Amino acid sequence: MDLRVAAYAVVTDDDGRVLLARWTEGRRVAWTMPGGGIEAGEDPEDAVRREVREETGFTVHVEELLGIHSRVIPAGRRVKKADAPLHTLRIIYRAKISGGKLRFEQNGSTDMAGWFTLTEVSELQRVKLVNIALRMAGVIP
Repeated sequence: MDLRVAAYAVVTDDDGRVLLARWTEGRRVAWTMPGGGIEAGEDPEDAVRREVREETGFTVHVEELLGIHSRVIPAGRRVKKADAPLHTLRIIYRAKISGGKLRFEQNGSTDMAGWFTLTEVSELQRVKLVNIALRMAGVIP
């Protein structure tokens, strides 16, 4: 079994909008929480700050650990062909913008980022992680 550990951020603004990034490497293009894989030896909080900056252009201050979501993806359901299942551990943080400006990632796993109201989020093509993270943050029931 393969293992992937990643860190993601729930970032909201003063208007209650949620910051999302559009993931392009999945079976379908879908919106996700900003974040991604932790590099060898990297602290998860450093990873989430790096990933948010890469995917959205914003620098963030990590406020709190919200939780960890664990999922096993069978080999046949993985995005890239594989012979083994993938165990994903997704560390979810709450974070606040501390600088930067919105911009899109170039040549990465995401191609867009943006702010969305909860109504808009509910209408987006999105990965399950969005609802999981927003529940952890108490943004949705």
